Amino acid sequence: MTPDTAQLEHLLEYTFTTPSLLLQAITHPSYQHEVGERGGEHYQRLEFLGDAVLGLLLAELISDAYPAWQEGALSQLRARLAGQDILAERARWLGIGTFIRLGRGEAQSNGSAKDSILADVLEAILAAMYCDGGLSAARTLINRLFRNLVTSPDSLVLGHDAKSEFQEYLSLHNFPPPVYRLVDESGPPHDRRFTFELLLDDTVVSTGSGKSKKIAQQGAASQALSLLRRRAVS
Repeated sequence: MTPDTAQLEHLLEYTFTTPSLLLQAITHPSYQHEVGERGGEHYQRLEFLGDAVLGLLLAELISDAYPAWQEGALSQLRARLAGQDILAERARWLGIGTFIRLGRGEAQSNGSAKDSILADVLEAILAAMYCDGGLSAARTLINRLFRNLVTSPDSLVLGHDAKSEFQEYLSLHNFPPPVYRLVDESGPPHDRRFTFELLLDDTVVSTGSGKSKKIAQQGAASQALSLLRRRAVS
């Protein structure tokens, strides 16, 4: 496997016996269309399977956590956890974005920071782990990503408070405070989209986008946190 993919395995805390599955899971259709057969398969079939795997394992996790809840409440929490914004935030927390193989056009439009692509790739990775190691492999990652959110459902308005966690990490390791800089604001009034850069010592280390400034800043903080953590273990 390439060093980058080996590093992704390290972040996932899982080693594939069939490495091509992981490579497929991080290959966007735009990349495969550009390079043809050399690019291998893209992730859409795995994403389809991963959606089912995610739903099953989230249902299992939530049912175990709340044995007294009725079906309606369980379904609502599962739907919230499986929402695109939460999945994208969890993908950023892992640091998946830097590994996604994109075509030139998608890369130029910062595709690795898009919620839709990050969520799709996370589902594809779950499917790849399921195909490679069975439900137990996928379950381990699901528990790692979602257990804290399941046990603290009130935090799901914005998912995970990455800004606070990032600030704590910076203070602990004697980094300067971050600066969040708005670099783009687009869309009609009813559907605005904001993009922020996060700077440390006047250097851009990450970007985040979302339907509100707060969500965009959370995304940038989550991406920066995963980046610093990867550097710490590399």
